[in-house]
Amino acid sequence: DTCRNFHCKRGKVCHADKQGKPHCLCQDPAACPPTKDYEHVCGTDNKTYDGTCQLFGTKCQLEGTKMGRQLHLDYMGSCKYIPPCTDYEVDQFPLRMRDWLKNILIQYYERDLNTSGILTEKQRNKVKKIYQNDKRLAAGDHPVELLLHDFEKNYHMYVYPVHWQFHQLDQHPVDRLLTHSELAPLRASLVPMEHCITRFFQECDADRDKLIALQEWCHCFGIKE
Repeated sequence: DTCRNFHCKRGKVCHADKQGKPHCLCQDPAACPPTKDYEHVCGTDNKTYDGTCQLFGTKCQLEGTKMGRQLHLDYMGSCKYIPPCTDYEVDQFPLRMRDWLKNILIQYYERDLNTSGILTEKQRNKVKKIYQNDKRLAAGDHPVELLLHDFEKNYHMYVYPVHWQFHQLDQHPVDRLLTHSELAPLRASLVPMEHCITRFFQECDADRDKLIALQEWCHCFGIKE
């Protein structure tokens, strides 16, 4: 099977021609496997798709058109009303996001104590310092004032989680720049819960080049140069 190890980008599937040569063709959205309700996704056209297979298959069929260029995965789940993000809310967003990233790493570290391999040795050593610090703010739904106070008092605890998340996203390719596609996994999963994340990332792109550089990312999270 010449298609076995032949890679096609999302929205395309491999087909072998009469000579057995593999080619990538657009996935027929109607031929996508059935999905559960929780696997539905919302596109940037505000249309609910049965899953990512159907969404990217549709995008592929629209390749070369304005509609195709504009169609992306917006967020996980069926489309719903997402309230606009106010100036006040977007200003507070980094506080909650920094705290969330720190707590995600703490959870990974705790799981790594029993099942190694979730974090690399270098990551584990970095998080260990945060984990063992008795001044660490415990996970919870804290008021903005407390999050701001903790960031000012325990600034060093938040630097690595912000760098770590950038590194996790910067994979295709690793170039210290985040594209729309690289941001999508984080953004798409958080939009239904954090309606300010889209505006936050848009405003992070200070030079409007549709790429978020490491320096822009850190600036958005209040990390000093």
